[in-house]
Amino acid sequence: MVYLQITLKIAEANRPAAAGVFQKYKGPFLGTVTGASSKDLLVRDADVQVLHGFDSEKNASAYLQSELFNTDVVGGLSPLLEAAPDVRIYQVV
Repeated sequence: MVYLQITLKIAEANRPAAAGVFQKYKGPFLGTVTGASSKDLLVRDADVQVLHGFDSEKNASAYLQSELFNTDVVGGLSPLLEAAPDVRIYQVV
């Protein structure tokens, strides 16, 4: 199992809009992205995290290059971001 964690700095007032972007693209992510197994939204006081589950690091990295991620997700979230996202990939051992 591999996790793609994206941490987003989003003002509290903009979090409902960010959650809307998450909900809009969760289905397409799970239904069309190779190796995708889960997608969860974690809301914390300091930030918002999106945790994506994958079957391999290769498929997690490929998603970051996909049109769904770069055009749809990033395009929807960009106006809401206060800083560049922190993107990390973790391997479960």
